[in-house]
Amino acid sequence: MKAAILNAPNELAFTDAADPVAGSGDLVLKVKAATICGTDIRIFRGRKTAGIRYPSIIGHEFSGEVVQAGNNSAFSVGQRVGVCPPIPCGHCNQCMRGNENLCPDLQAIGYEIDGAFAQYIRVPSQAVEMGNAHLLPDAISHEEAALIEPLACVLNGQNKVALRQGDSVVILGSGPIGTLHIKMARLRGAGRVIVSEPNAARRLAALQAGADVVIDPTASDLRAAVFAETRGQGADVVICAIGIPALAAQAIGLAGPGGRISLFAGFSKGELGSLDINALHYGELTLVGAFGLQRRDYVDAMHMIADRRIEVASMVTHRFGLAQIEDAFTTAESGAAMKVAIIDV
Repeated sequence: MKAAILNAPNELAFTDAADPVAGSGDLVLKVKAATICGTDIRIFRGRKTAGIRYPSIIGHEFSGEVVQAGNNSAFSVGQRVGVCPPIPCGHCNQCMRGNENLCPDLQAIGYEIDGAFAQYIRVPSQAVEMGNAHLLPDAISHEEAALIEPLACVLNGQNKVALRQGDSVVILGSGPIGTLHIKMARLRGAGRVIVSEPNAARRLAALQAGADVVIDPTASDLRAAVFAETRGQGADVVICAIGIPALAAQAIGLAGPGGRISLFAGFSKGELGSLDINALHYGELTLVGAFGLQRRDYVDAMHMIADRRIEVASMVTHRFGLAQIEDAFTTAESGAAMKVAIIDV
């Protein structure tokens, strides 16, 4: 098969690779759509290394069609499948407490296990047995199915920060993840959604996604604007959807008393930020992280898309064949696209 092999940071080669073979209980899928995540860009550039091997195949947002089902009666050739990438052990302390995304033995497709920037992908038997592979509802296209995973991550993040009906919400950044946060916040009944985004095209996209107010932080005082939009109170929820440490400190200054702050975006290893600890203390603020997703989030997100409660099809703005993988990454990294898909051509 053809695949995009990551040989080292900044070295992604479109080349031949061994065809995956389904062992007992495995699935092999023909990849129909795989979207590029901001984390994929960080991996490509060497800014994220945990769980990454060289050489390997990355890509964890995908869907495909079954071409091999190794002694697996639950699936058959030709079926359309979406896959939740993280595979927890299922029996450690964190898994037993319902925190399977924090499993110390967690493995994930696109990290420890070869991913979806290839013509074919093997889904290991452990993932199949644990229920990570799902037959796609007829209403979901392959491109939409590739976006189940990031939407599930957003759902996990908003659950962690307890976003609820009537909340005033500030979202820092309206790239793909920020846009999904807008859509999810609207679905959950947020009273007011305020977005900070320096990119003009993405500010327009934020309004189209359901934001009430979009602010260019390079052209105005963001804190003053947020307080004006929240009747001088500050936001109930602030979501940092960009992995820039300085924004974490800024997020604290945007929250009102009793506010909740989500450091949703990943940061590069070794990056540190300074926080106003008095603001946290005296404002009784809650600061939470959000890492990945749980399998239940994937199922919930899949049904949100299938039921048309959240629309994601329009977010795929650019498409490339696998042979154009370098151009696809360049486009995704440039900020000119919303979501870039590698599609079966």
